[in-house]
Amino acid sequence: MSAYGKVAIVIGSRSDYDTVKPAVATLGKFGVECEVRIISAHRTPTEAHDFAVNAEKNGFEAIIGVAGKAAHLAGVLAGYTTLPVIALPIATSFMGGLDSLLSMVQMPKGVPVATVAVNGADNAALLAVQILAVKYDGLKKKLAEYKEDMRRKVVEDDLALQKELSAQ
Repeated sequence: MSAYGKVAIVIGSRSDYDTVKPAVATLGKFGVECEVRIISAHRTPTEAHDFAVNAEKNGFEAIIGVAGKAAHLAGVLAGYTTLPVIALPIATSFMGGLDSLLSMVQMPKGVPVATVAVNGADNAALLAVQILAVKYDGLKKKLAEYKEDMRRKVVEDDLALQKELSAQ
C-alpha cells in the first residue's frame, strides 16, 4: 500500500499501454500506488460502469481515463463517480489525436474531466499527484521539491547558455 494514495489508469485498449508507461513511472517516483486496467467505454460498458461506481470503495482517489478515436472513456467514468477524472487523449492516425482531444474536452455541463495534452502521460500523472497533494502533506513536499528541481535545471541551462554565448 502506498503512503500517498491510489490512482487508477484506465486504458481503452492494450495498444494504449505504451503511451501510459511514463505516467506509471511518474506516479511510482512520487510514491503513489497505481493500477492499470483495460476497460472500453464502447466494448465493455458494463465493466466501465462497475469500475467507476466501485472505484472509491476500492481505494482509488483519482482516475486517469485514456483513449483514442471516439475517446469517451474518461467521460463515461466521470459520469459514474465523484472522484476527479483526468482525461489523457491518445494520438491516432486520424487527425493526430485532435479527434481524441476534442472528444475529451467537450464534456457536457455537470460532468467535468480535466484534460491534458495528447500523449501527455507525465502531465496526467503530475495532475493526479497535485490533486492528491491537497490531502497528503508528504506528497505536497515531494511535489514542491520536484518543481524546485525543474526550476534549478532551467536556471543552470540558462547560465550555461549565457556562458557559451559570451565566449563566441
